[in-house]
Amino acid sequence: MKIAILDDYQDVALGYADWKGLPGSPEVTVFSDHIARHELLASSLRPFDVIVAMRERTAFPASLLALLPDLRLLVTTGMGNAAIDMEAARARGITVCGTGGVDGATAELTWGLILALVRHIPEEDRRMRAAAGAGGAALPVRGGWQRTVGTGLRDKQLGVVGLGRQGREVAAVGKAFGMNVTAWSQNLDPDQARELGVEPVSKEQLFSRADVVTVHYKLSARSTGLVGAAELRLMKPTAYLINTSRGPIVDTGALVAALRGGQIAGAGLDVYDVEPLPLADPLRTAPNTVLTPHLGYVTDETYQVFYREAAEDIAAWIDGAPVRVLNG
Repeated sequence: MKIAILDDYQDVALGYADWKGLPGSPEVTVFSDHIARHELLASSLRPFDVIVAMRERTAFPASLLALLPDLRLLVTTGMGNAAIDMEAARARGITVCGTGGVDGATAELTWGLILALVRHIPEEDRRMRAAAGAGGAALPVRGGWQRTVGTGLRDKQLGVVGLGRQGREVAAVGKAFGMNVTAWSQNLDPDQARELGVEPVSKEQLFSRADVVTVHYKLSARSTGLVGAAELRLMKPTAYLINTSRGPIVDTGALVAALRGGQIAGAGLDVYDVEPLPLADPLRTAPNTVLTPHLGYVTDETYQVFYREAAEDIAAWIDGAPVRVLNG
């Protein structure tokens, strides 16, 4: 039996689970680099009976599954993956299993992005390091010391787009910072929001009042482009936008235009329309941004659960009693 582990960017997967202890001692191959081209991906994966996918890093549409005749088990980290065609997998006799996860990681990164933006942390870090290498004669009088003026968060408005599990965690931290928290979603329960100390508002009110807007929404046909030019025009020129949910929820073209035109103060992004983000993508050169490479769930604690339970899924499937089946 041959097992492929995909998109192990940090080359750590083999250290997080007992792959050698799997029944039958299957051959395990790790792919550390993302394979974007459909034809190359299909040819690379064709020999494998089992594939372990990391979240939505690699999509498995029906067209790709049709080119993998030996595939019998597809494991995704997490208990849901919109990038896998579950019906097509079931029709081809491919079992799809998931894993558990760890709460809190994405909410923590959200606040890392917020603080990095409002206090200009990356900019000041770069300036201090550049000053160290510039040499005394090349430095201004202050030696590159303290150039920016940050924004405090106490008594500011935090607008949470989507008050699900992630949104609630982010809102709780906002309240701990002394922020006034508002929320909107298409199916928001106003009473539930108020129980959390969050003010339910209209979409227009949220974007026009917030000093920080943070997006925590599931990607779907309805949510694609949910934050577009109209919403960005409502925002204050001093306000910031954070997206740690999914890239297509925010209209990238409209966001780049808003940033370059000074329409908003900045953006913190962990997710993108295409991942890995292409080198020529305009977001890489957009002003007043903090960009991270989809690190929301990437923690040691999360990987321990992901890979350990992925190995458990494989062992159970080999034994004929699959667990955590997503397309049963």
